[in-house]
Amino acid sequence: MSKPGKNTKLYTQIATLLEAARSQVVRAVNHTMVKTYYEIGRMIVEEEQNGKERAEYGKQLLKELSTLLTRDFGKGFSVDNLENMRRFYLSYLKSETLSRISDKLISETPSRKFNTINQLPEILQLSWSHYLILIRIENVEERKFYEIEAHKNNWSVRELQRQHDSDLYTRLVLSRNKEQVKALSEKGLVVEQAKDAVKDPYILEFLGLQEHTAYSETDLEQQIINKLEHFLLELGSGYTFVGRQVRITFDEEHFRIDLVFYNRILKCFVLIDLKIGKLKHQDLGQMQMYVNYYDRFVKLEEENKTIGIILCKDKKDTMVEITLPENNQQIFASKYKLVLPSKEQLKKLIETDGNG
Repeated sequence: MSKPGKNTKLYTQIATLLEAARSQVVRAVNHTMVKTYYEIGRMIVEEEQNGKERAEYGKQLLKELSTLLTRDFGKGFSVDNLENMRRFYLSYLKSETLSRISDKLISETPSRKFNTINQLPEILQLSWSHYLILIRIENVEERKFYEIEAHKNNWSVRELQRQHDSDLYTRLVLSRNKEQVKALSEKGLVVEQAKDAVKDPYILEFLGLQEHTAYSETDLEQQIINKLEHFLLELGSGYTFVGRQVRITFDEEHFRIDLVFYNRILKCFVLIDLKIGKLKHQDLGQMQMYVNYYDRFVKLEEENKTIGIILCKDKKDTMVEITLPENNQQIFASKYKLVLPSKEQLKKLIETDGNG
């Protein structure tokens, strides 16, 4: 009899292979389901267009279909879900590639439809649960942005919902010109320089801190550490955590940086200082010192210059601009919010930053 643990390495290798195969099968099944739902949506829409009284005919059609499909194929074909398939098709109807393949399906026999469905483009890469969120976003450019980002960053359904609830798209749009906004819906967020990796404001509702209750900077830092996974999601792509209260020493004096991260895309350190009150020019000077220290004594020669972000409850853009050099590309001050603002509140918050 073989000794316990003798074949542990072999087992691990086989288990890893099986897990990978299982994941691949799940993805393949999911993609086929999504593409099939798109085609079901197309067939429903075309049948509705043949109805004389579309609204009433459509309601009755979905009700009858739901009864028959549930009887023969089980769960997943409620009236609401059939309506979602219909909406899914209409949401992506204007996609030239999708429409071309969908037109091809019309003339094909049922036995050949399945193979053609699998030719639907790679744009449909997310799960059905992801698309249930996306099809409720009316702005086409906004929907494209979230779809690209969800696929690129492998967002879970919960992460996609959270990014949409925190209005990531609006936060990025309000700080970009028309060409950059268009690029968001075509490529998602492309991080090429320091300012691309910085948001203003940051939404930290996941920390569970109340907007109008007393808390210290230590409390804020501890909650961020407790919810580090959520905070990394809010920071964006490419961030890895390095440390908290990182000490630097020179001239026999010790200084501590609240949070230190590394951005793998920008290939640079990102230092974060937390301020629970109004931003002061001394805070900017302190961050400049931290950044200079990292650039001169910590970063490697092949790495890019360090970024410093001060997260504060309140700031005035004019004071920030006057305090920092005109060609500043390294130091940023951003507000943070502990609750999810509405789009109107978010727009007002960003537009009035420099005027308050």
